[in-house]
Amino acid sequence: MRRIKDNALSAAFLLLFLASLAGQAVAGMLGYNERQLVTGGEEVSLLRYVFSADYAVNVAENWQSEYLQFFLFIMVTVWLVQRGSPESKEPGEEGSESDERQLIGAHARPDSPAWARAKGLRLWLFSNSLGLTMGLIFLLSWGAQSVAGQASYNAERLTDLRDPVGWGAYVTSPDFWNRSLQNWQSELLAVLSMVVLAIYLRQRGSPESKPVGAPHSATGVEG
Repeated sequence: MRRIKDNALSAAFLLLFLASLAGQAVAGMLGYNERQLVTGGEEVSLLRYVFSADYAVNVAENWQSEYLQFFLFIMVTVWLVQRGSPESKEPGEEGSESDERQLIGAHARPDSPAWARAKGLRLWLFSNSLGLTMGLIFLLSWGAQSVAGQASYNAERLTDLRDPVGWGAYVTSPDFWNRSLQNWQSELLAVLSMVVLAIYLRQRGSPESKPVGAPHSATGVEG
């Protein structure tokens, strides 16, 4: 029970993620089959739909925008601050900070990760591993979106008796950029809202909020 309690947050979001993914598959299949009937095509099973380009592009376009959001937020908050936001460092603390504050090299503690004591490339990789991983997942998801999107786009074109397009033509097409930008703008708005609203609003007990009694000007303080 202690193990479950200690990992309850990740477990809860994993279950919510899987439930949402399954729900999207069912709803997507029903919508796809409805379009198939309208155009004279045949209905598909849930399993076949899950392995279709239509489902893959819808999943990938959401994943890439989420990981872009996290990548940008992680990297931008190294150098930019927002006074009063718990999502920001204190003004004047911009930058990658000292080795002493980051507990690396000679300043590592006995319980610090082994790579915190490393030097050169290993230390650089570990020091930037979160941003690099988020950025890599974004690029892989965006690439998957482009491939699946091309297949889905060409399936629609063939239904309309139009010639399919190549990958290069698709990634410069309005369809690809509409799919990307409509997700990017929503993710960036969500981050902006969190940064600014957390200055003036509170959620008692949440680490994403300042303590209820903290002044609006308090920066980098979590409740």
